[in-house]
This record gives sequence, structure tokens and C-alpha cells, in this order.
Amino acid sequence: MARKLEGKIAVVTGGTSGIGLATAKRFALEGAQVFVTGRRQQELQAAVAAIGSGAIGVQADSADLNDLNRLYERVKNEAGRIDILFVNAGGGSMLPLGSITEEHYEDTFGRNVKGVLFTVQKALPLLVDGASVILTGSNVSIKGTPAFSVYSATKAAVRNFARSWTLDLKSRGIRVNVISPGPIKTPGLVELAGSDPADQQGMLDYMASTVPLGRVGDPNDVAGAAVFLASPDAAFIAGIELFIDGGQAQV
Repeated sequence: MARKLEGKIAVVTGGTSGIGLATAKRFALEGAQVFVTGRRQQELQAAVAAIGSGAIGVQADSADLNDLNRLYERVKNEAGRIDILFVNAGGGSMLPLGSITEEHYEDTFGRNVKGVLFTVQKALPLLVDGASVILTGSNVSIKGTPAFSVYSATKAAVRNFARSWTLDLKSRGIRVNVISPGPIKTPGLVELAGSDPADQQGMLDYMASTVPLGRVGDPNDVAGAAVFLASPDAAFIAGIELFIDGGQAQV
């Protein structure tokens, strides 16, 4: 059976854990050569080993433009092009209105908006015509979430990036789409509940109760959707937001 991404060059930012790591593994299994980024070298090395298939790790903070320059210089020298760009790096923490600080705002918008913008813009010379660009959003962008307004606003911005960039890049046939997960059991999610395992499990149980399918998601649930959007199966799909949330924000 032919692999869906045979011979493709993929870049996955924020690929050392959770959704990014699961997607990088799936891309590699489907035949892509994968460049993966992470901010911490030890976790990056472990991710490269887990991905296998000739994966290449580049230590980079996506909010640092110099790091992005280094990333793309490496990709240019070793692969010469990008067929698939999965812009997954980002994150955030919870603070209610009244407690939001300038540091919290700058960090969250830097990681989730500035980082996404320049990750894509700096990739443009390497992206082939017809490339697939996939941005990681979140279903909180379309619903209210207590103490999560700054993060939610960044993901609403990501959604509009896909709409606007689809038009900016239409002459090149580059497909820009958004994957918006709901609650997915990743280190970034469980850490929102603190370090106590009981608190973490309590949060996951509560989230599962809000999902029509009755569970929180697994990173592989998102990885499968990313493979679809990266593949020729999605050749006529552009500018969409694909929710992977078990129906949480849909019904």
C-alpha cells in the first residue's frame, strides 16, 4: 500500500511532545522526511530518536526570528524545499481578567501569533507551489473559557491567518488550513492543572464529561487529521478549520 507522504519534506515546529511529536511520527511513517523543532535540546534529541526514519532536529524557539532563520537555512541546505509545514509550536497559561500581566500577554501572543506569522512568512521561499501549511488552532477560539481569554484570542488570530493567507498565496496553490483540537491529553494540557496527579486526573475527567464522545482526545487523533490535510487526499481543501474535539464545541 502506497504511503500518503512518500518523498515529501515536512517541517514540524513544537514537535518534541504531544500533538507535534505524534504528528511528526505519523508524517515519517507515511514516508516524509521530517525536520522537527523544540526549545529544549534534551527533549529534542529524544523526539528525533522516537520519530526515526532520518528525522532531523533543530533547536529553535519559534518566537525568535534568528532561530527561525537558522531552521530554514538548515532545511535549505539539507532538503532544498518544504512540501508540508505544520506550525504547531505554541502554548499558554491561565489567568483571569483582572490578573493578566503584560508579561503574560507578550509571552502568549509571542508564541502563538508572532511565532506562527514568522514561521510561515520565513518559510515562503522554500515552500513549493501546492504545499500544505497546517496551523494548530484550538476550539477555545470559538467559545468562552474562564481564565483563558488571552490564549483563546491568539487562536482566533490563527484562524484568520488561514483565511487571509489562503488568499495571499492563491497564485501559488499553497493550501493553508487550521486544525483546532479540543481537550487532548498532552503534557501542556495536564500541566494547566498543576503538578498534583489527582488534580490533573480530575481536570481530565471533567473535560471528558463535556465531550459528546465521552473522552478526551489522544495526540494521534490530531495526527491523523494532519496527515489527511498534508496529503493529496486534501488537494481541494483550503482555508478550513477542522475541529478535532469529539463534538465539544460543535453541538
